[in-house]
Amino acid sequence: MSLKRKLAVLSAAVALAPLSLLVLPAATASAHGYISSPPSRQAQCAQGIVSCGDIKYEPQSVEGPKGLRSCNGGVARFAELNDDSKPWRVTSVGSTVTFNWTFTARHATLNFEYYLGNTRVAVFNLNNQQPPPTLSHTVNLGSATGRQKLLAVWNIGDTANAFYSCVDLQVGGRAPAAAPAAQQSNPAPVSGTWSASTAYPAGAKVTYGGTTYRCLRSHTALPGWEPSSTPALWRAL
Repeated sequence: MSLKRKLAVLSAAVALAPLSLLVLPAATASAHGYISSPPSRQAQCAQGIVSCGDIKYEPQSVEGPKGLRSCNGGVARFAELNDDSKPWRVTSVGSTVTFNWTFTARHATLNFEYYLGNTRVAVFNLNNQQPPPTLSHTVNLGSATGRQKLLAVWNIGDTANAFYSCVDLQVGGRAPAAAPAAQQSNPAPVSGTWSASTAYPAGAKVTYGGTTYRCLRSHTALPGWEPSSTPALWRAL
């Protein structure tokens, strides 16, 4: 090959090099999941129940290395999730609690773990399968009573990371007794059309998309929690 030809080939390679860099995929992690009810600390930030910083915009992003025991998953800008002095809302529960997860990305999952202090009180294995769009776990807290901070850990199956979510509980030992039959027969309150940022008690009825729904669990609605997409919270009538 002539010197002139070699120089032409080299010039073409240099000119194309920046273009090849532009099409390389960015090595960013997708992070997406937290406990929505009972309201975790990041859920309370997102709902404006407690004044918070960055976490209020991305409650699903508390992702860190597996094996941690911190509410913020080791993420410095979410450190306020570790602050027990903040006015976190405490949910009164019995010795058995159902925790509901909200996902914005459903990763292959090793398992879900639940801790009180350093004691693991429950584990639910998924064997590297993808979780369903809505997921609930019923956890027996054993003999624990009084104010408790529960840590839930979602261990991802195909990375070294996990998602962390802390829930503040007041454990009373027994769930409240059922209402008398006569009281239960009263019609549930009608709350009108569903809207985000509204607090809905269990039993409330709303309309959405032309369908009437009954609230299954008390909660404050967030964008994306429409009744048609959250069967853990609403049931169509």
